[in-house]
Amino acid sequence: MADPAFRSAADLAGALQRRELSSRELLEHFLERVERLNGRINAVVTLDAERARERADAADAALARGESWGALHGLPVTVKDCFETAGLRTTAGAPEYARHVPREDAIAVRRLVEAGAVVFGKTNTPALAADWQTYNALHGTTRNPWDPERSPGGSSGGAAAAIAAGLSGLELGSDIGGSIRLPSHCCGVFGHKPTWGIVPLRGFIPGPPGTLSEDDINVAGPIARAAEDLELALGVLAGPAGDRARGWRLELPPPRRTALRDYRVAVWLDDPDCAVDDAVRDRLAAVAEALRKAGARVDPAARPALRLGEALRLYRRLLAPIVASSFGADRLAALAQWAAESAERAEVAEFVSSATASHLDWCAAHEEREHQRATWAEFFRDYDVLLCPVSILPAIPHDHSEPLMLRRLEVNGQVRPYTDQLGWVGPIGAALLPATVAPAGRTPGGLPVGVQIVAGHLEDRTSIDFARRLADEIGGFESPPGW
Repeated sequence: MADPAFRSAADLAGALQRRELSSRELLEHFLERVERLNGRINAVVTLDAERARERADAADAALARGESWGALHGLPVTVKDCFETAGLRTTAGAPEYARHVPREDAIAVRRLVEAGAVVFGKTNTPALAADWQTYNALHGTTRNPWDPERSPGGSSGGAAAAIAAGLSGLELGSDIGGSIRLPSHCCGVFGHKPTWGIVPLRGFIPGPPGTLSEDDINVAGPIARAAEDLELALGVLAGPAGDRARGWRLELPPPRRTALRDYRVAVWLDDPDCAVDDAVRDRLAAVAEALRKAGARVDPAARPALRLGEALRLYRRLLAPIVASSFGADRLAALAQWAAESAERAEVAEFVSSATASHLDWCAAHEEREHQRATWAEFFRDYDVLLCPVSILPAIPHDHSEPLMLRRLEVNGQVRPYTDQLGWVGPIGAALLPATVAPAGRTPGGLPVGVQIVAGHLEDRTSIDFARRLADEIGGFESPPGW
């Protein structure tokens, strides 16, 4: 039998229901691995072992009586340290929340628990989830299981690293700027960014604890070792909460197709507005060729009727006020002054300008967004999914230089802004579309590459189903060497 640490959540949940292994046995296996191996990558930053043991024992006793708590009964899971967990500290990687112990679970966490999950720990995130690497002053740096000299991505970097290293059964992450998708790509795992609004975000930090409103663009979603796990978790997480549940229900449509060969696949692997590293593009091109050979209808020239660069600029306009909402007026003013001192800081000046724009300006940006969403809707009338890169590069070496916006990357010999990592994830987020990341193989240097599978609005099950069928064709998750 395969090591339980690397089996899919769906497989483990089935084995638990059939009582082929116990929740306590599985929990102890993950806890032993965390104790022995987590020091190599620093993915799990807070444990709740004793309460988890009590709940695992209760789960086993319930099954012995013939009772099932739900689809995740007895499954040990971890969650990103931005989601509030009752009685368990939630820091969001920020010093100001170092002693924050919530009284209630975030809604998404509560849904995992109500479905039977055993939450035993929290995974690392950059401070306030505000980076595409994962490190902070409270918990230190998380490293990539494939290469500890490289980042696992961010901001759900601890989550993806834990899943890749076999330290947890399932993970809950979040994504406003690729924070599920980029770590999944960097660590060689599956991740799903749901359609915006279908998974409640109440209890997520930032904003501050107690915030009732939910940010534009931001979503909560699963990270896992199999596409089936994404479907399993989405069924638990999605749906209205509170008073909204009294008046409407969520009924996501089924996958558009029932066989890989029937899918109409658009392939957009590179663009002058956000050029992609040759090794990443070549790996994705091999995936497209494998799909063509498998009989899928692959169109390498199909594009939505919009410019990638224009869509990215719009995304940045929408994102900046959200990011800056925790800054305060003094910090923004200082940032504006600093940006004005040098033409090299134009990107920072653009951020400040968007962050301080009037509501009238935001309304204009939102209207532009709705036009882009209409363009995407028209595109998905002709195509079932769009395949595109997650990022311009595979996992990058650690770079903690400040300020973040002045960091630089090298792509095909060209120096590029650090924020170009937004290029292929930001426009999808701004359009509020679902996107699934599936492992697509490795670069010649051995680093994982993920493919981003984008579907139409509320067609989450289509992108997840395609990811599952793609894995059946080219292979899915592989455990990193030495784990």
